[in-house]
Amino acid sequence: MLKWWQETVFYEIYMPSFKDGNGDGIGDFKGLLEKVPYLAELGVGGIWLTPFYPSPKVDNGYDVSDYYAVDPDYGTMADLEAFVAEAHRHGIRVIADMVVNHVSTEHAWFKEARRSQDDAKRDWFVWQDAPNNWESFFGGSAWEWDEPTGQYYYHSFATEQVDLNWANPEVEREIWKVFDFWLDKGLDGFRLDVINNLTLTQDFMDNPVADGCQRHIFDKDQPGMMAKMAEIGARIRARGDYFTVGEISSDNLAEIERYAGADGLDVTFNFNFGSVASRDGIIAELARMQQVYADGRMPTLFFGSHDMSRSWNRLADGREDVAQLLAMLMLTAHGVPFVYFGEEIGMADFVPESTREMRDVQGIYAYELALLDGKSEREALIVAQEKTRDKARAPMTWPEGFSDKAVAWIGEVTPDFARGQRMFAFYQALIALRKTADFCEPGYREFEVDGELLTYVRGDYLVCLNFGAAREMENKWGDLTEVLANRHMVVDANRVVLPAFAAVIFKI
Repeated sequence: MLKWWQETVFYEIYMPSFKDGNGDGIGDFKGLLEKVPYLAELGVGGIWLTPFYPSPKVDNGYDVSDYYAVDPDYGTMADLEAFVAEAHRHGIRVIADMVVNHVSTEHAWFKEARRSQDDAKRDWFVWQDAPNNWESFFGGSAWEWDEPTGQYYYHSFATEQVDLNWANPEVEREIWKVFDFWLDKGLDGFRLDVINNLTLTQDFMDNPVADGCQRHIFDKDQPGMMAKMAEIGARIRARGDYFTVGEISSDNLAEIERYAGADGLDVTFNFNFGSVASRDGIIAELARMQQVYADGRMPTLFFGSHDMSRSWNRLADGREDVAQLLAMLMLTAHGVPFVYFGEEIGMADFVPESTREMRDVQGIYAYELALLDGKSEREALIVAQEKTRDKARAPMTWPEGFSDKAVAWIGEVTPDFARGQRMFAFYQALIALRKTADFCEPGYREFEVDGELLTYVRGDYLVCLNFGAAREMENKWGDLTEVLANRHMVVDANRVVLPAFAAVIFKI
């Protein structure tokens, strides 16, 4: 019997950008509550919320300063509870981002820890008298000098995001309380941010450097990580029918896959598939996933998130037929799909034209480092535009507007409502079809790659996805009835003619 999350299409909501319900230009829970019927009409069964906890927002909420409250920008605890109740009333589960690798330097725990080297919470974080060569994943040294206490603290991301010391059992016990608190509030699980970065080693060996680039060997995927992931998964499952998905900072598919399953989290994100820079690697990566996940574990399927350029620009080249091709793959292949908000209406990237328009710390860091490297302001801006994650964070383009009073917290993109209606209908039809057992059951009956053509059979349905030029293929399946397609197809007893970038589902 399938678990609920195996049959669910998840929808990621970037909290400040979905819908402003109180007129201050920032998305919030009142706005979310208003749009639950929209999500129910689309057909999604799960919502993933990015962090909504109090935060200085150096990294837009991924620098948590209080695990037990709602940031006033997003409303109150009562607003959150009302939204969760309404989502549940519409049959939609809600999971939330949980950032337990690091906290904000404004968190009370860290403020206590930096009082003195003898403070009771000192060992809740990672300190050294002298730094090793570890680099932050945002660039620059991962160590920051703390003048009052005369040691360096470790931050694998921004200077203001200090890593928790998971080698300390007190830290682990407190995080269990955090999980329990939010499950008691009605959440249905968690998306665990950079969960394989937990600092479990005390060796602090220098990372190797090759061709001027550091290889992150000793600051993630450390000894004990498998056991810790299994413990986290088991701890949450013991509470009830909850779901866990891990963000794994790795490009090793075997490494990503091993953290999921009965002895780990439920699923893990494979960014080799989700964040590909072009269409060329999609088919090859899906074929690798089909082999690696042959043991019954489920991969994740996604082409967008708050950390990358939108698939409309990055993969579809602004073409509606290609965007629909990608949608059909994501929503019919074997795996758990995650739709990024706005994909279902063909939203495009927001590209900031100056650093004044940037809100993402990663883009700002890239700009500053480029200037230090001797680049001109124009050259540094181009680097920052490439690195910034703001591109996918522009507000949702609702027909009535994102906010009825204030200017949005970040720049907006020009809407195309006619395209949005067509894309929405296509997604809606795909999601409705995916709810049949044929598309939720694990595995494939047939799976074949022929150059740029991908075909697979799931239950009684044949899916044909052409990532290249027009081509003809042999009809090996007999009587085919078209169910859904993005282009007109020619089908007879002997052949199927597929236009360029054609996507079609046949009933066999």
